[in-house]
Amino acid sequence: MHKSERLFQLVNHLKGRKVAVTAKQLADRLAVSERTIYRDIQNLQTSGVPVEGEAGIGYLIKDCDLPPMMFSPQELQALLIGSRMLQAWTDPQLAQQAHSAIAKIEAVLPPHLKQLSDNLPFLAVGFTHAEKDQNHSQMIRSAIESKHQLCLSYQDAKGQPSNRTIEPLGLVYWGGKWTIIAFCLLRQAYREFRLDRIDSLEQIDVQFEFEQTKSMAHYIEIVRSEQCKT
Repeated sequence: MHKSERLFQLVNHLKGRKVAVTAKQLADRLAVSERTIYRDIQNLQTSGVPVEGEAGIGYLIKDCDLPPMMFSPQELQALLIGSRMLQAWTDPQLAQQAHSAIAKIEAVLPPHLKQLSDNLPFLAVGFTHAEKDQNHSQMIRSAIESKHQLCLSYQDAKGQPSNRTIEPLGLVYWGGKWTIIAFCLLRQAYREFRLDRIDSLEQIDVQFEFEQTKSMAHYIEIVRSEQCKT
């Protein structure tokens, strides 16, 4: 790791902390010696970064508005790939937000990273992501955020239709298909509904609350528990 990148990493670890971080903890995290940390802290303080603390106690940076660390090539690659997947596989509103975020990132990139962004050899195509599914995705996201129930007409894997009232908890992407994770009022249990099997969808004016036993975290806990049994 170059010194400049290490200093940025150091600032990121120290910013906004309520409890001081010792030189040993920083050295272990950055894979350098404590002596190197002491030198880096002194360099930061000399350059005007308000690092508080001292050797043997620890360091932190309080109430300081510092610019974010420049992305490494690997971090930039991850951000671009993720954003392109969002553009290809979500609704137009979220895709536009991903496009806007990437535009802001690219506007401040140095030339060598800008070239990496332009020549990134990873694509995410959404040819099979139907407009109907995109519209449903946008409505579902809105209902999850506002905690509103949804009524949907749905066909199961055998093509059998049913009408359900659900409390949407989250959206999961299973590598090609989006699925709503919801609490089904008919079954009084968690159920999964694939977006491409929804015929119609309507938000109703009934709100609900997440609970300890009715949330995405609880659903994931159950799934993990079942996987451990197999």
